[in-house]
Amino acid sequence: MTPPAKLIFTTSLLLGTTITISSNHWVTIWAGLEINTLAILPLIAKSHHPRAIEAATKYFLTQATASALLLFSAMMNAWHTGQWDITQLTHPAACLILTSALAMKLGLAPFHFWFPEVLQGSSLTTALILSTAMKFPPMTLLLITSPSLNPTLLTSMAILSAALGGWMGLNQTQIRKILAFSSISQLGWMVIIVSYNPKLTLLNFYLYALMTATVFLTLNTIKTSKLSTLMTTWTKTPALSAMLMLTLLSLAGLPPFTGFLPKWFIIQELTNQSMAPVATMIALLSLLGLFFYLRLAYCATITLPPHTTNHMKQWRTNSPTSATIAILTTTSIMLLPISPMILTTI
Repeated sequence: MTPPAKLIFTTSLLLGTTITISSNHWVTIWAGLEINTLAILPLIAKSHHPRAIEAATKYFLTQATASALLLFSAMMNAWHTGQWDITQLTHPAACLILTSALAMKLGLAPFHFWFPEVLQGSSLTTALILSTAMKFPPMTLLLITSPSLNPTLLTSMAILSAALGGWMGLNQTQIRKILAFSSISQLGWMVIIVSYNPKLTLLNFYLYALMTATVFLTLNTIKTSKLSTLMTTWTKTPALSAMLMLTLLSLAGLPPFTGFLPKWFIIQELTNQSMAPVATMIALLSLLGLFFYLRLAYCATITLPPHTTNHMKQWRTNSPTSATIAILTTTSIMLLPISPMILTTI
């Protein structure tokens, strides 16, 4: 792909996201989401591999369906209330259809089936955009419309996402699919609290995006997309592999790291809302995700290949993203001590 084309598609992505998150009229929101979808399709299909074309087709069909549902929901609400404003969503059927549309956009269970397939057919950098930036506009819509949506339905979908994301990631050997199921599981944590404390959802999303960006950029630097090749990276780049292990443990939500922060706050808030059984259930389901994060961390650092290479270990990399990875890794594993300050801001 030529640099001008890449610049146009990247600018369109930024434009679509900005239009969606800054609008309060349903039609401009829909237009922003469509610009986003059309801008990411060439980035998914740029390798011209059959799997990439298949991923782009699947992505287009699901996103087009979700956009149609969103517009249908807005029209139904406008028909009954005479309002096109995003905050005036009051009709129950429109709220239900909007929940389905946003779940499809985000890849939230039970509308999650497209997400692992699309990520597997994309390059690591495109997969990073799909896992973080492309989830920002629908997440913003979910935050704005959350007072109108059914909290019981959202909680059920969140528990289902945490369960399916954990179960289906257990048997995977492709790292992109493991990270896709990880994303579905993390979405469960974000959605379960959105009706009670939307700021916690936003905090969780930001920290998830931070940690996922670190993992994807590290994997892109060491050119790894399978568990079998991840096992050989320690002999080439020990420092990067160690950073990857710490970031994965943070993503799993283990206590000394940043990833524990949103889980701790969410469980605390659910308990305050007299939802201790739900908090217990989602905490236990996160153990499924912990298994495959530990598996990735084990493959990255603890397993040595049968034949150790004789060349010098590369303690420094010449990658242009090295400084970015260093900053992201530091924030991905060291924000827990400043949690009181973060708590005062939310």
